[in-house]
Amino acid sequence: MKKIFFLAGIALLASCSENGTNAASKIKQSNLEEAQRTAEQANQFPVIKFEETTHDFGEIKQNVQVETSFEFKNTGKVPLVITNATSSCGCTVPEYPKEAIAPGEKGAIKVVYNGSGKDAISKTVTLTTNTEQGTELLTIKAFVKE
Repeated sequence: MKKIFFLAGIALLASCSENGTNAASKIKQSNLEEAQRTAEQANQFPVIKFEETTHDFGEIKQNVQVETSFEFKNTGKVPLVITNATSSCGCTVPEYPKEAIAPGEKGAIKVVYNGSGKDAISKTVTLTTNTEQGTELLTIKAFVKE
């Protein structure tokens, strides 16, 4: 019987180890968990309202960097937390606010595109949030000329 408890204790310790985590991811996860608890308690979610979700750069020169900002407002009643922003390609780099956005407050997602490619391009940025949907999608477009 003692062996079973000993093995169970070792299994528990192994499952609690924190291999591969860092302080920044712990803070982000902590912020997300806190915001989710608050939302669940109030049965409410933050609402992220963008001025636009698609930006067209028009015609641009190949390999010339361009950037835009997607402005938004938290129109919900609980804090908005963005935990990640990923692009569909390494040529597009998003930057997002790391702190919670209070209800009624504004923020922006900066997106930089390096101008690679040729002809019509379309790239997406996926935001991981504590909104009811859990993700938000932004799109950039351009026509890249040599």
